[in-house]
Amino acid sequence: MVHIMEKIKHWFNEYPRLSAWIVLAVGMDVILLFSARDVGLEAGQWFWLLLITTLVAGACIWIISWGDEDEADEDDAAASDQP
Repeated sequence: MVHIMEKIKHWFNEYPRLSAWIVLAVGMDVILLFSARDVGLEAGQWFWLLLITTLVAGACIWIISWGDEDEADEDDAAASDQP
């Protein structure tokens, strides 16, 4: 069991954006399922809603990651300025 947890931890550290997308998408999909459970949607409508919600979560992580690249550039510039 510990070995499996180490692999999962390594994967999350290796792919932080993908793992953040998965976590955010699952959370958003659960909220969608909970809030729209009594609406009476058909299977195809549920499929498309969940797919679009998952893609929106991916877009959110992509937009948030734009700031990561700027911080990395600033860190590289600060490191090169030091003697």
